[in-house]
Amino acid sequence: MATLLSVNTGMPKDVSWQGRTVHTGAWKAPVQGPRMVRRLNVDGDGQGDLAGHGGEIRAVLVYQLQSYQYWQKRLGRDDLTFGIFGENFTVDGLLDDEVCIGDRYRIGEAEFEVTQPRVTCYRVGMRLGEPTMASLLVAHHRPGFYLRVIDEGRVQAGDEISLTRKGPEELSVADTDALLYLPDRDPAKLRKALNIPALSPGWQQSFRELAAAQQPRQEPGWPGERASTQQPREVPGWPGFKTMRVARVVPETSTVSSIYLTTTDGTPLPEARPGQYLSIRLTVGEAAPAVRSYSLSCAPAADTYRISVKHEPHGKVSSYIHATLRPGDLVDIVSPRGTFVLEEGTRPIVLLSAGIGATPVLAMLHQLAATRDPRPIWWIHTAHDRTHHAFEEEAKALLAQLPDAHEHIYYTAEAPHPDEPHISQGRLTARSLSATGIPADADAYLCGPPAFMDDLGGFLRDHGLRPEQIHTEQFSALPAINPGVTPTAAIRPHQPSGPTGTGPLVTFARSGITAPWSPAHASLLDFAEACDVPTRWSCRTGVCHTCITHLVAGDITYTTPPLELPEPGTILVCCSQPTTEVVLDL
Repeated sequence: MATLLSVNTGMPKDVSWQGRTVHTGAWKAPVQGPRMVRRLNVDGDGQGDLAGHGGEIRAVLVYQLQSYQYWQKRLGRDDLTFGIFGENFTVDGLLDDEVCIGDRYRIGEAEFEVTQPRVTCYRVGMRLGEPTMASLLVAHHRPGFYLRVIDEGRVQAGDEISLTRKGPEELSVADTDALLYLPDRDPAKLRKALNIPALSPGWQQSFRELAAAQQPRQEPGWPGERASTQQPREVPGWPGFKTMRVARVVPETSTVSSIYLTTTDGTPLPEARPGQYLSIRLTVGEAAPAVRSYSLSCAPAADTYRISVKHEPHGKVSSYIHATLRPGDLVDIVSPRGTFVLEEGTRPIVLLSAGIGATPVLAMLHQLAATRDPRPIWWIHTAHDRTHHAFEEEAKALLAQLPDAHEHIYYTAEAPHPDEPHISQGRLTARSLSATGIPADADAYLCGPPAFMDDLGGFLRDHGLRPEQIHTEQFSALPAINPGVTPTAAIRPHQPSGPTGTGPLVTFARSGITAPWSPAHASLLDFAEACDVPTRWSCRTGVCHTCITHLVAGDITYTTPPLELPEPGTILVCCSQPTTEVVLDL
């Protein structure tokens, strides 16, 4: 019979790690005598990051003596004391390949239910001083598992552990873990996993997405991220950069110009989806070539793409485009990409933008007008005033081609003329948005400054739109996911400190940083962090795919082979280094 060998607890504390502070409850130590186990945790225990650990579904973490013995031999360690793997219960027995999701066990006075394998987390590597530990736990099928508390009660070392009920599909913890993180998934086991009510909601969602042949949107157990954080598969029109010619430069306002691009040999261009963007590489001065990304602002013709660029007062590239770029100039372009695209469907459409954020939704409007789409369509745009209102006449002409179009314009610094009922002064509010008459079953596409999208996204949700109906595009870097790291004041991305690298150039396209690679950095993730480029990660060892990033151009190699390769065109920056000049969508 299985036995509880040790009860381990520890309260969250701040731990210094790689120049940052991590708030973590991974430091556990054995306690003597009985301890009360409640719905959320063991008395005297706590979790530092409740997004990924703790809560009713992950109240107690279990690890086995047999795995301790395995790692002692594998790692050559004789200092692995109970609790060092972050577990609350160290047990003799209850092996990962025998215990099943949904199994229930009685320990002392309490009863528990198995809910999921351990979350792949870098902090177990921190605690052990083994950076690749999160990957090793999965690769060697020894993750450990979480318990939900069915009946509260006291437990103590020496308590016998008895099985009170088997899970409905008898899917082991090890098989469940492999089903998410390892390749060659068994469809039959995937169906079993989806039939286990006890399985935690995060893992259920990931398995539903896998069943639909999609990559999981994020690490299960890290809830709350919008779908726009996903980086799904894309097939580029051509690899890397392609030389194109500037055909025309057309001023739209005093600060916005449209650039028309054609091929140098007259070959047709691949069709872009409305809402996608191009990356452009320009040599500005004597510095390294700069790469920026700009949305396509109209439906592409067979031989032309159009981007529209706002002149930013301190923007090196936008200043060059407005002051120097001329028809006939040659520029390097990456093929259209991006997942902020107009989806097919029958629901009403709401196109919401502010300032230069109009560009991707204007491309969508071109597509809708070209097909005379019969759906109700709302065009809602905010600008500073009439002189800064780009594409005003173009949008009006497109809307006139649609059978059921609604236009609402907001000027923050100018009153409308008496004969302009579609124009209002001020900013959009929840009340004014509701007054436009948009229905709760609409699909909304938002683009503009982050604060604008945050506000309008909230207004739309309050209006009744579900999160999956709200699509957003963000020109700047995506919000960071750095679990457990204590937030600090935001720092503008910059060149890395220390000696200049001698390796291939690395460009973080969203952040506008290009710097030569230095082998002093362990990975592209480490290099990005040295530049204060916002990053997204969890395991840091190629398991969870939270760090998945579009490789815009170039080639990389993996220093630690991922347990499962990401989709073509994407890489895991946590365990990769460049072999050629690379451009990353970061």
